[in-house]
Amino acid sequence: MELILKNTKDTEQFGYKLGKILKGGEIICLIGDLGAGKTTMTKSIAKGLDVEEYVTSPTFTLINEYRGRVPLYHFDVYRLEEVESIYDLGFEEYFYSNGVSIIEWANKIKNVLPEDVLTIEINRGSNDEERILNIYGSGERNKSIIEELKRD
Repeated sequence: MELILKNTKDTEQFGYKLGKILKGGEIICLIGDLGAGKTTMTKSIAKGLDVEEYVTSPTFTLINEYRGRVPLYHFDVYRLEEVESIYDLGFEEYFYSNGVSIIEWANKIKNVLPEDVLTIEINRGSNDEERILNIYGSGERNKSIIEELKRD
């Protein structure tokens, strides 16, 4: 599914809507260049999950945990030197929990990710605020999320 978001407000609304759809157990992979909007997307998803804490990018800690309607586990693997380092975090405990895992720079660890993930590629559009999203996933739950996102 491709979606064009005209500005930051559209991005925030999309993320919020996605957050409201999520039930727990999902893995959201965010891919995009620096400044593409991965953290903005994560903050918006967090609002949809009823997270009240201020969400920041865990660039130096690799993971932040938040409480909402379901737990939110926010990974940023940008600075991860070797993919194997993710094992030191006990990532599988997060991925196979009842929480929602959001992974910024997920393409860096694609070889250790489960098969059933929802991927959102964020690309810059024709101006500073426009974003083009390519959304895809495997598994019944991710396909139903995409179908629900198509409804408006």
